[in-house]
Amino acid sequence: MDIHKLLKIHFGYDAFRPMQEDIIRHVMEGKDSLVIMPTGGGKSVCFQIPALALPNTTLVISPLIALMKDQVNALHALGISAAAYNSHAGADELRRIENDALDGKLKMLYISPERMNGEYFNTFLSRLKIDFIAIDEAHCVSMWGNDFRPDYLNLSKLRDNFPYLPFIALTATADTATQTDICKQLKLNKPRVFISSFERKNITLTAAPSQKRMETILDLLKRHKGKSGIIYCTSRKSCETLTASLISKGINASFYHAGMDAAERTRVQEAFVNDDVEVICATIAFGMGIDKSNIRWVIHYNMPKNIEGYYQEIGRAGRDGLPAEALLFYSFADLEILKEFVQKSEGAEVFKEVQLAKLDRMWECANTTDCRTNLILNYFGEYRNENCGHCDNCLQPKAYFDGTQLAQMAISAIVRCGEQLTMGTIIDVLRGANKKELKEKGWDQVKTFGVGRHRYVTEWRAFITQMINQGLVSIDYTDFHKLRTTPLSKELLAGNIKVNLAEIVYSTKEEKVKKVPKAKAMLTSLAEDVDGELLAKLKTWRLQKARENKLPPYVIMHDSTLEAIAGMVPKDEEMLGMVPGIGEHKLKKYGGEILKLIRS
Repeated sequence: MDIHKLLKIHFGYDAFRPMQEDIIRHVMEGKDSLVIMPTGGGKSVCFQIPALALPNTTLVISPLIALMKDQVNALHALGISAAAYNSHAGADELRRIENDALDGKLKMLYISPERMNGEYFNTFLSRLKIDFIAIDEAHCVSMWGNDFRPDYLNLSKLRDNFPYLPFIALTATADTATQTDICKQLKLNKPRVFISSFERKNITLTAAPSQKRMETILDLLKRHKGKSGIIYCTSRKSCETLTASLISKGINASFYHAGMDAAERTRVQEAFVNDDVEVICATIAFGMGIDKSNIRWVIHYNMPKNIEGYYQEIGRAGRDGLPAEALLFYSFADLEILKEFVQKSEGAEVFKEVQLAKLDRMWECANTTDCRTNLILNYFGEYRNENCGHCDNCLQPKAYFDGTQLAQMAISAIVRCGEQLTMGTIIDVLRGANKKELKEKGWDQVKTFGVGRHRYVTEWRAFITQMINQGLVSIDYTDFHKLRTTPLSKELLAGNIKVNLAEIVYSTKEEKVKKVPKAKAMLTSLAEDVDGELLAKLKTWRLQKARENKLPPYVIMHDSTLEAIAGMVPKDEEMLGMVPGIGEHKLKKYGGEILKLIRS
């Protein structure tokens, strides 16, 4: 069948997203490919459509049982035959899946990489008629990826066992080095690399120092009242502490981390997926197996260790294409802790060097005063220099000033203190802090003591961070993170170069209200075209259907589809079938009920 007809019949869309059709045709021509496409960009369709078009079964390798379950449930809701072969299935169910696959009843068979170790399973695969093999979350095969999994290395056996089958490897996050390694580890045969745009135009990116985190978080939650969101924390303790604080403020929140027993983690995850819990405070493992489309915001309570992880995690927001927000908090303490984790790890030195370099890039991303999106796009090899219009630096450009004198003060303090102090202590010297340890070491006697008391601690921290990014100052991570001078430091002190710094702007509450991110304006404009009463009734109906079928609400229908219905208010099945996301299966299954609800 024509791939466009399959897209309309099963998924309810009239046209493919950019690059999807090229990828699908490449797979159907029997050629290998590597697909780099951001979360929510439509990677699954790239292997699901050819799986439907080709006569036999498609094998899909997926790292997480929850992810398999989510995708299989979504396919069943679309009337597509699929099954997940993993450790959560009992012996009887596994035999049934095997028989269905051998009888040609399954279009897609999802399996975990661990299964590649079993002789029995490989014998079963050898009897199966397979059209092609899709490897999802392919970055897990590379030690340079942000989520390396040793089990994925076994997938090289697949190429040995199926030398003539086409392979499609897919991931949302892979820099150039990781892309090369994926192709090598999976033994892809002259693969074509498809790199979709990494820009997520519906997500507003914001970063802020961590000084007033709780106040800022409550501000964001107020704007998104009743909407789903995730707060990522680095430690289990911070997950629990933050959750308790939010609950005390009347917010419907819960926490999730590896220290909880499996049953409790499953309960929390399902409550979030089913919209019974609005806010989850979690470690970074949470969300990988979730295809929840209506997450409106993601907050990083601490700075992530690399841009790949950061971009993958914020991609869990706005998967339905509607406006969403991503807020990143960062601090120098975060950087120090993450550096220490890498340096104390058991990895090879070359691995540590790469991870430290990636961490430095993440620090630059958090601190940049230029377009935040462009920095990320450049990192993934998609080069652009015009402003994105949906990050904080583009929406509220920073005010620059001649910071040469301030920079000279800071570097002079570093030099006069013998390059023996950390950023925090240098700031204490510049501000003339009345601290015992400064007096004991004689730092209160240096000429620059107190010369920068007219600037706040937060300002000095921001200025010195900018100086580090500009190469005027360096950090010696091998010696307790002490600040050091660079060749540019001497040029600055000699008056040969000038320094521009971005001013810190403090806003009143009234000004903050005026400077609401563009995402809110987008949401407002969308809401003006939607029948609010009808949308509320549609969501109530969807929740009822979800509970009847024991499925997450977004599997029944995405928020974007419900909003389109409430905007169009279709009068008959023909009009309803024109709504994006309403395919033939869902029209037949739910069309009558939706039209009845509209007429009521």
